[in-house]
Amino acid sequence: MTEPKKPDAPAATGRANKHARDGKSNPTIYDIAKVAGVNPSTVSRALSKPGRVSAKTQKLIEDAAAELNYQVNPFARALPTGRTNTFGLIVADITNPTFFDIIRGAETTATLRDYTLVLAESAESAITELTAARRLMATVDGLILASPRMDDDNIRALARDKPVVVINREVEGVPCVVPDVNKGISEAVRSLAANGHTKVAFVAGPPQSWMSARRWEGVRAACEWSRLEAVRLDSTKPTVDGGRQVARDVRASGVTAVLTYNDLLAIGLMQELQAAGIVVPDQISIVGFDDIFGADFTTPPLTTVRSPLGECGSGAATLLLDLLHGMGEPAGTMRVETELVLRGSSGRLLPAG
Repeated sequence: MTEPKKPDAPAATGRANKHARDGKSNPTIYDIAKVAGVNPSTVSRALSKPGRVSAKTQKLIEDAAAELNYQVNPFARALPTGRTNTFGLIVADITNPTFFDIIRGAETTATLRDYTLVLAESAESAITELTAARRLMATVDGLILASPRMDDDNIRALARDKPVVVINREVEGVPCVVPDVNKGISEAVRSLAANGHTKVAFVAGPPQSWMSARRWEGVRAACEWSRLEAVRLDSTKPTVDGGRQVARDVRASGVTAVLTYNDLLAIGLMQELQAAGIVVPDQISIVGFDDIFGADFTTPPLTTVRSPLGECGSGAATLLLDLLHGMGEPAGTMRVETELVLRGSSGRLLPAG
């Protein structure tokens, strides 16, 4: 009497499918090996380095992995390779539209290069930022810091551990992507001078913001060139509410034109001045910075100095990934140009009365 043949691959397939459907644990390379009828080591080679097994075996393994809904664990893959194919991006304020295009640009580049972007926020805090950076560095291949608030020494210390790229800041010894504010600011100040303004205020951003200091330097230099008086005003926070709060100081300063650290401040300032009966731009012109999504939704639409934020994000991701693959320079600065976008919130100053 012939002994009945024991079920092999088909029965294993059924068990593996039930195992996956039960949701008790994720399928492993051992499950794939059972379904495909190969050794686990063959599965490992096929999934980590395609081309090391025959085309027939590769297809068997890929079909089994798809049947089991197998997902590669990047951290398990990192054990032999040291790479997770992920990189981190830390932004100063995730609710600020300034960072939307930076995130999108970095994400697009990550996808094209078969990487995954991991996002974190510092909430404008240097301490929170450093903590988040250290946690991310334990699991990602590299890190992008967008408008970082921590000091240069901490950034360089992180860069000694893994590749780091900085946006909106220059740090010696670390690759950076920086909008060149001079062109856009010069265009804005010349436009204000041509429209009869003689005294201009700059509403600054956070004290720890490197870019806020550069923008103030640019405004002061451009005003000196155009023979305008420039004054600097502090804001409580770089938000719409911060713009509303600085309106009283703007009125007390006697200026007829204002450039703000970012568009959110400009929008809040315009809303508060209009609520007080001041006509924009007839009595006061307002110019923002960055040209965020929604800058042209205001009444009147906001004049602003546009920064190519998407280009900053994609450029930083490209620099970082090139470094990871040995194709980039360990330091240096990529500069991108800014430009004035004229809309209705700035214009000719009308005579009083």
